[in-house]
Amino acid sequence: MTPSTVRGDDGKRRCSWCIADPLYVQYHDHEWGRPVRDERAIFEKICLEGFQAGLSWLTILKKRETFREAFKGFEPEVVARFTTRDVNRLMNNAAIVRNQKKIESTINNARATLRLAESGESLANVFWSAQRTKPKASPRSLAQVPALTPESAALSKTLLKHGFTFVGPTTLYAAMQSLGVVNDHVASCHRVR
Repeated sequence: MTPSTVRGDDGKRRCSWCIADPLYVQYHDHEWGRPVRDERAIFEKICLEGFQAGLSWLTILKKRETFREAFKGFEPEVVARFTTRDVNRLMNNAAIVRNQKKIESTINNARATLRLAESGESLANVFWSAQRTKPKASPRSLAQVPALTPESAALSKTLLKHGFTFVGPTTLYAAMQSLGVVNDHVASCHRVR
């Protein structure tokens, strides 16, 4: 059985899922679970989590800078103007995940983000509305970390209603974990807040 935390060379205990690669350790220590409320960053994370479906997060993490370049910094206003020509350009970019439906979903989600703003709402507010009013205790083991929650299912329904795609409850729960809406660092991890 895999332990829930592992002590690194620096003496710090970390969630064991991150120890496979130094890039993963860096992501775990400096990003995963830290609250993010920036609209662009939330849009980027939702899109990258959509690209991750069926793959490992480490695969996406290793390609993240190329994704940012290919999708013009994930600025919703810019991505919303992408055309079929951009879809073709992205489908020919071997440095990203070349999945036409996921590429088109990113463009669609940029447009949905702008429609939210036009209606007086923000993606950040909608996303953070999934936060529990009373935070749950840190999991004692990785086995206690769910793949989805009622909150992520409700957020999925809300975003689908607003026209977003590739935003299933499992995808959104991964984004909620990453962006600090929930804190799923195992209790013995040095990053528990």
